[in-house]
Amino acid sequence: MSFYSCIAGMRCAKCQKEEPVQYGQTTCECGGPLMVQYDLERAKSQVTVSDLIHRTQTIWRYHELLPILQVDHVVSLHEPMTPLIAVPEYGRKIGLPSLLVKDEGVLPSGTFKARGAAVGMSKVKEMGLKHVAIATNGNAGAAWALYGARAGVAVTVATPTNAPITARKECVISGADLFTLDGTIGDAGVLMERMSQQNDWYHVSTLHEPYRLEGKKTMGYEIAEQFGWSVPDVLAFPTGGGIGIIAIYKALAEMREMGWIGDKLPRIALIQSSGCAPLVRAFEKGVKSSAGWEDADTIAFGMRVPNPSGDFLILDIVEQSGGIAIAVDDSDIMETRRQVAELEGLHVCPEGAAALEGVRQLRESGWIRAEERVLVMNTGSGLKYIDQIEGAGQLVEPSTMKLSVGR
Repeated sequence: MSFYSCIAGMRCAKCQKEEPVQYGQTTCECGGPLMVQYDLERAKSQVTVSDLIHRTQTIWRYHELLPILQVDHVVSLHEPMTPLIAVPEYGRKIGLPSLLVKDEGVLPSGTFKARGAAVGMSKVKEMGLKHVAIATNGNAGAAWALYGARAGVAVTVATPTNAPITARKECVISGADLFTLDGTIGDAGVLMERMSQQNDWYHVSTLHEPYRLEGKKTMGYEIAEQFGWSVPDVLAFPTGGGIGIIAIYKALAEMREMGWIGDKLPRIALIQSSGCAPLVRAFEKGVKSSAGWEDADTIAFGMRVPNPSGDFLILDIVEQSGGIAIAVDDSDIMETRRQVAELEGLHVCPEGAAALEGVRQLRESGWIRAEERVLVMNTGSGLKYIDQIEGAGQLVEPSTMKLSVGR
């Protein structure tokens, strides 16, 4: 008998308590995030890497390792395997001619947040829930609003007033209830938690429920498959809440246990903006929790997370991988974004540009060697932040134009 999912239970990432899968699960009673566990022996018997060749190239190709029990509950806008794009000109400029970018901007809603929303909303549908609430810096809320519309589930979003206007408008056009407030994503989270308790909504902000992370985990499966069931030497990830790093390493650990990849895992280069770098500061101090960040401000709005709730998990992963955490300035982020567009025709988001700038600095310092395989995660389309670009061409009055027609 085949199973759509090989989900087996939950484990708290903080206290390690194990418990069964339950309706409406959020966090552990200790307050720690719950992680979905799978029967990996059963998964190995159900699917092999060779089987995947014949499956449609979407995130659902890995359904045995996702938490949805029945295919009828899948909520999808066709989430494709995102491409690895060579950036040889920029790579040569910084001393890494084989540099690769994984472009998450081709996903529905234009960012990697679609992965978490697709799987998370599918589980919401499977549990029969009717209303979800999420705090966001913009893109996660936009994705959950779109998938809520697809699933017929009501969505309430809270976001800072200075969040990118594109993402906020996506929430509105998808029919979500949008609240904006002066403050940070943490303040938005407090509001959503209170409203969820008062109204019996399901709170799906970062690490408040187990399933959003599972969707983002598919990045790790795709990377391994695209690298021929191996991994890059270095994986550079722009980091705010950090769930992407946690998710990818969860996927790699599962694949290693199943024998799909070897023991080697990539070194993580965690990149933050110097305007909001609580994880970098904690890493430099050698501690496993961040102390928050006052007056957070950066053009890479997805990284404007002053108090990442998964800090202890993220910092442990960076350390265990032999990785590093560095901060880059907003001015360098914008210059790198421009250079990559001009040299490669690739319009990355500010967060992706931050990761590319971080790689440049790490290559310059010698932490990254020229021969290493380096993969940079571009977490969204540059079109999501088109308002940050100055200039709109030169105005020409039609009456002044003189046209000549060649034969």
